[in-house]
Amino acid sequence: MATAQPPAAPAKVSVFEDLVDIFVSPSEVFARRTGGNVWVPMAIVVVLATILYFATRGLMQPIFDAEFNRAIARQMAKDPSVTAAQMEAGRAMMQKIGGIFVILGIPISIGFVGVLLWLVGKAFGATESIADAMVIATYAWFPRVISFIVSAVIALMADPAKLNSMFSVTVSAGKLMDPDTTAHALFLLGGRLDLFIIWQTVLLGIGLSVMGKISRMNGLLAAAILWLIGTGATIALQR
Repeated sequence: MATAQPPAAPAKVSVFEDLVDIFVSPSEVFARRTGGNVWVPMAIVVVLATILYFATRGLMQPIFDAEFNRAIARQMAKDPSVTAAQMEAGRAMMQKIGGIFVILGIPISIGFVGVLLWLVGKAFGATESIADAMVIATYAWFPRVISFIVSAVIALMADPAKLNSMFSVTVSAGKLMDPDTTAHALFLLGGRLDLFIIWQTVLLGIGLSVMGKISRMNGLLAAAILWLIGTGATIALQR
């Protein structure tokens, strides 16, 4: 009598294969990484983003200068006691520690998104753990790495005089707006209507539906709520 053969163990897939599959078959990535470790993919995101930040910093300098000058004007209008010399000292400090903000800011951002995704998912009946929510948030960040490359290409091809806002090198509605004449809240909203941010949001929804075992529609609705929360926070923090 023939004995039943045990099912073959699933082939192990490296995190580097995930980096390709997250763009072409994200559901498979989230399915096989349920209960997985977040630290390796997060480290890859941070390393890639940091390398791209330092490699493209010179190209982005006109944008930094334009945005900082605009911020100086807004701050001095709110508080006339602030001097130009104080603001210039702040500019020098920001240029020195910009890389630190990338290294620390991405994990903090992923952490916040993961926690919010977990909380919002509960309203839709999602069952993923908070650790899985962090995994979803991490893999959903990979399109943002691609956006760094796209921004560098746009900056390289553009007239430096036209690099006058943080959205000048994005694929967003904010790119089409004049930063000096558009209401600041509307301008920031335009920046959130960005191809790569929307792509990230869709991946959050797919990941939540797979790991949280809810319908795709509910996953995408939860992710849309997360986008609205992020948009509100962006506008509130940059008033």
